[in-house]
Amino acid sequence: MGSYKYEIFTSVIEEQIKNRILRKGQRLPSVREIKNAYHLSTSSVQSGFDHLVMKGLVESHPRSGYFVANTLDIHSSPSKANLPPVVRDAVFAKNIMLTSARNKPSEVSSFNATAPGDLLIPQKLILRTMQEVIREKGAVLLRYYPSNGLPELREQISQQMAVHGCLFNPDELIITDGALQALTIALSAVTQPGDIVAVESPCVFSILEAIANLGLKTIEIPVHYENGFDMDYFKNVCLSNDIRAVVLTPNFNNPTGTVMSDDAKKEVLEIATRFQVPIIENDMYGDLYFGDKRPQCIKSFDRSGLVMTYSSFSKTLAPGIRLGWLNTGRFYSRSEKARFVLGRSVSPIYQELMLKLLQGNSYERHLRSFRKKLNKQAVELLGALRRHFPEDSYFHNPQGGYSIWGKLPEGIDMQVFFDYCDQNRILFTPGDTFSLTDEYRHHFRIIFADRITAESLVLLENAGTQAKELLS
Repeated sequence: MGSYKYEIFTSVIEEQIKNRILRKGQRLPSVREIKNAYHLSTSSVQSGFDHLVMKGLVESHPRSGYFVANTLDIHSSPSKANLPPVVRDAVFAKNIMLTSARNKPSEVSSFNATAPGDLLIPQKLILRTMQEVIREKGAVLLRYYPSNGLPELREQISQQMAVHGCLFNPDELIITDGALQALTIALSAVTQPGDIVAVESPCVFSILEAIANLGLKTIEIPVHYENGFDMDYFKNVCLSNDIRAVVLTPNFNNPTGTVMSDDAKKEVLEIATRFQVPIIENDMYGDLYFGDKRPQCIKSFDRSGLVMTYSSFSKTLAPGIRLGWLNTGRFYSRSEKARFVLGRSVSPIYQELMLKLLQGNSYERHLRSFRKKLNKQAVELLGALRRHFPEDSYFHNPQGGYSIWGKLPEGIDMQVFFDYCDQNRILFTPGDTFSLTDEYRHHFRIIFADRITAESLVLLENAGTQAKELLS
């Protein structure tokens, strides 16, 4: 049987649909584009599209063109069907969804993702500065940068921290691909697989996962609403175990939102010094304070280099800015080696972007505005929670950061409550993701870094009503 001229392009489209290169609903090239690309007549191209429509592969939308059919039942090719399934850790996959999943742009606000929402990101500032960097640096941005980061950037970060009383040598600083890499480097520098690491409890899932991924063991130290980090518990743990490091978030802990007092910071440093336990200090939320003064870092009181402090700009600017830093203290040599094997250098454009922002006053201006917006949202959200949830519920009043830590009365079936929230797209993070125990099964974390709308407040009220009904 003879072939048709149009098969020269219809066969290509059919193959791309079969291999899922072209997806359901995707727009196809116009008749004119096909005509020019394959040197066919208009009638031949039209006949080809009619052929694809008859086969059920393509749909014609008047005045819009041709699209891959939405009703298409695409079967995988035999070679694809024989591929082994991708095996995921079920607990890890669930925790990633609970702590990181974001709403679609058309949906209401997210209460579970610890990242600034689109309305709080200084998009114009970032994009304008990035364009300036590209014009000024050009092809230099395509080369390797120093493995430990730009010296000028390290100097700027050191100066920024010095303003708040935290003095350290910029030569101790390592620029990283975000905070989680900084934590991994710090842990690698002071531990070996099988060592024991102390953490706050509750503790953010990513820290627990980083510790486990390095083959380390975890001991959880309780954090109390009244007194914060339990010093006596920590001291007893150090007496009875060979603790190789302690990971702390003293300023606006995630998820509790608590802040350690200066006296508490000095005390935990004293205990760590006595037992020679390196402190790995997470200061990612330190700049997001609601009061008049930034809280001090533990590093501010350290004179022996036992404290390693890390932070990043993804929480203060935008989640896509994967740029962090680690002050290594006395552990620079091993940290430098650990950093190198994780990648030759950090993204040049992000380093130049942050350098330019820090050299001027635009970053500080943004922080002042950002803190005001976060504070306003925290007050609004906390008020709604206290109005709509059962009277015996507890919600911690944050003085900075992103998090409100809540606890519902013991009489509530939390699985039923979280199922209701999940079905209605009320994205809280259940408390049991913040511990290896079931101590926090009646708790949940709420993030106020995304937009709060009238619709999201209605959903919050509905969740509170559900909690009251479950309690009664």
